[in-house]
Amino acid sequence: MNDWRGIPREKIPWFPTIDAEKCSGCRTCVDFCRNGVLEFDAEQQKARVRAPFNCVVECSTCGRFCPAEAISFPAEKEFNAIIRRLLEEYR
Repeated sequence: MNDWRGIPREKIPWFPTIDAEKCSGCRTCVDFCRNGVLEFDAEQQKARVRAPFNCVVECSTCGRFCPAEAISFPAEKEFNAIIRRLLEEYR
């Protein structure tokens, strides 16, 4: 995925953040995501973000599946403001 609505993907700050304190290491998120965004760190026994810009913009399903609620995404209001600005910039 190189761009989204004409915006270079690497300019879009949409990807998961994992709270290592909350992560139980269950691998639910890693097993779910088919885009290689997440990986399991065997040494830490936690999930971690491996390829943030592989994340599908506006997808937050891994966060909804996380039983420990350890995954978060950008706040909707702030994200929408960034997207509006980027859409203007890349028109």
